[in-house]
Amino acid sequence: MAVDTINTTNTAQSGNALSRASLAENFDTFLTLLTAQLQNQDPLSPMDSNQFTQQLVQFSQVEQQIATNERLESMIDQSKAAAAGSALSYLGNDAVIASDKSLLSDDAAVWSYSLPETASTVTVEIRDATGRTVLTKTGDLGAGSHLVSWDGRNSQGVAQPDGLYQLVITAKDSAGEKISADISTRETIIGVDFASSSPKVLTNSGTHEFSTVRAILNN
Repeated sequence: MAVDTINTTNTAQSGNALSRASLAENFDTFLTLLTAQLQNQDPLSPMDSNQFTQQLVQFSQVEQQIATNERLESMIDQSKAAAAGSALSYLGNDAVIASDKSLLSDDAAVWSYSLPETASTVTVEIRDATGRTVLTKTGDLGAGSHLVSWDGRNSQGVAQPDGLYQLVITAKDSAGEKISADISTRETIIGVDFASSSPKVLTNSGTHEFSTVRAILNN
């Protein structure tokens, strides 16, 4: 597990320990003062018991809150460990990841896009890392998923250098209204990053949030 994750856990645990120590110290002081008050009270005008009863209740509520925080921290740690275990089990497998970027390598880059309804027009653009459009073509119109496989050549047939490329889908219905397309790519998971609060998967195109993984495919 990465140092940042360990430090976060230790900080939370240290905070709870300090809260418990402070509560115990304050409670001891309270009992000392209460004992002194009881010993020195005027027998003809005894102190109101409601005051120290309310304070005892308050101490009890604070103690319960600290215990609740400790249990929540334990549950969070268990959840992180489970997520980490799941992420590690995906190493070496191909994953469908919600991303409009894919790595061109060995004259191949692959995306897929999904339309919620049949479109009247679909324009497919592939852009390089600078945002320059290198290829424009017509896409499939039907509702559902469609594969975009690129051989790495631009509109003039010139091979492009390896690197990250972005897929842009512009789809419109018969009324000219824009249709939102859901874009994903398929890549192999080559690592898992535990440096942040939640694990991330590493592919050749970069780091992806675990929540963007749509599917894991057995190789």
